[in-house]
Amino acid sequence: MKFVDEAKIKVQAGDGGSGCVSFRREKYIPKGGPDGGDGGDGGSVWLVADEGINTLADFRVTRTFKAQRGENGMGQNRTGRSAEDLDVPVPMGTLVYDADTGELIGDLVEHGQRLLVAHGGWHGLGNTRYKSSVNQAPRQFTTGTPGERRTLELELKLLADVGLLGLPNAGKSTLIRALSNARPRVADYPFTTLHPNLGVVSVGPLQSFVMADIPGLIEGAAEGAGLGIQFLKHLQRTGLLLHLVDVQPPEGDPVTDVKTVVGELAKFSDALGERERWLVLNKMDTLAPEERPEMERLIVSELDWQGPVFSISAESREGTQALAQAIMVRLEEKREAEAEQASRTGSVDSPDQE
Repeated sequence: MKFVDEAKIKVQAGDGGSGCVSFRREKYIPKGGPDGGDGGDGGSVWLVADEGINTLADFRVTRTFKAQRGENGMGQNRTGRSAEDLDVPVPMGTLVYDADTGELIGDLVEHGQRLLVAHGGWHGLGNTRYKSSVNQAPRQFTTGTPGERRTLELELKLLADVGLLGLPNAGKSTLIRALSNARPRVADYPFTTLHPNLGVVSVGPLQSFVMADIPGLIEGAAEGAGLGIQFLKHLQRTGLLLHLVDVQPPEGDPVTDVKTVVGELAKFSDALGERERWLVLNKMDTLAPEERPEMERLIVSELDWQGPVFSISAESREGTQALAQAIMVRLEEKREAEAEQASRTGSVDSPDQE
């Protein structure tokens, strides 16, 4: 299925049913009075996060979603049936904007999370509602109110713990294939990755994380060159970035390659430029064993790199398991720190217990 991360749709809630004007007409009750019932409420439209959906591709086919209207009221004080709400499943990580105002309506990040995007119309009132001591035979009624109508823009940002970053052909797709069951296209030429891929990396019992691979960046990406800049937004939800670099690129050198990506990253987003990032020196199997330590030392020295550094070969899987285990340890540390921070914040906000 083609990856689609943006879509525009129209949603239309159901109109409310109108009230009824009716009078009792029974043989032995000559002054039966009004008995017109109320209408039913129109159905609302909800977006629901579904972990089984990965793209917004379906919304390129079906663009309009319309809930049913409520039934009209009937005689004998019978109320019209209210319409059922319409649930529209969307991928987890979907941002929902009002297309007319640009307002962010909601962010669906958890499975089963629901977002009301169009409220159903309110039911109309039957003439029974208007009976009084001075109005014994009312003919007043109200129609149901129209359901809300909206045009929405959906934007998908993938939910991943780890994001892969690098120039085309740095080995990102090969790494995600080596560590997970994801099977992105791999070839010996640049730009084989045309859309983001997700893979679940299992490290041990009940220990796993989600890794995202996006198309490679090139110089000038922030100005629209290449494909990767279109998908950098998918890395904004990740907690850790792995910066892959080919230690023997066909053109240029690894230090320049790293600086190119870092520059484009900073142009795209200050926050993304400051995200925790590990340096992963890939394709070490292309060097003789005695050359590898010196290559790592030179790259780290010229970059003045202060963070973690890993030397691997995604193709032969050398060093990949050690990398995955280190990532798992770091993610667990971050999760524990976040839980502790949340607990501390909650204790501060809660009233003192005596």
